[in-house]
Amino acid sequence: MYYLSNYKKTALVIACFVLTNVVLAQDTAKSAWNEKNAAKWLYSNEWEKGLNLNVSPGVNKIEFAAQYHRNKTEWDKAFAFMRDNDLAKLKPGKYIIDGDHVYATITEAPSKTFEQSAWESHRKYVDLQYVIRGKEKIGVAPVSTAAVIKPYDATKDNANYNNAEGKYYIAEPGTFYLFFPEDAHRPNIKVDGYDMVKKIVIKIRVAE
Repeated sequence: MYYLSNYKKTALVIACFVLTNVVLAQDTAKSAWNEKNAAKWLYSNEWEKGLNLNVSPGVNKIEFAAQYHRNKTEWDKAFAFMRDNDLAKLKPGKYIIDGDHVYATITEAPSKTFEQSAWESHRKYVDLQYVIRGKEKIGVAPVSTAAVIKPYDATKDNANYNNAEGKYYIAEPGTFYLFFPEDAHRPNIKVDGYDMVKKIVIKIRVAE
């Protein structure tokens, strides 16, 4: 029969204790937020750090507060990138902000007809989407209400849906949008008079 030494037993107990407390801390971090205190935090603008942009009025305030406080360093780097760069002058392409934890893609391309656009969602990353120049329509709906037409692909961090009952917004400079794993979103829809749209999408790693 195999017996653990006292040292190994102690190490195992400590490891279990640490793991348990990490899980409890994560659960507590999420459950600590409700609509009232999340709204108070959001409108305090302490997260802005001089960014001076609005967040979409339809943002999931509770999830934003929970994700930001679990992963503050990475969120601050994302907001700093937007604050410290002249986005209108940045060329289309990929910009590494913090390895594969936070990165940005800038595009300048024609928007799509409603029929060409598609509902999507992601699990590994939060989407921060901001129209730098032009206008586009963006839809958002709960993933739970959407019908899956293309199952989640972990390599692409993407799933597609149809028949989602969503709310639509006109995205334009001055306001950014956040889409969490529970948010199906339908971006890049053409607004009359705006054929070309310059846009930044920042991927921020989801904190479990």
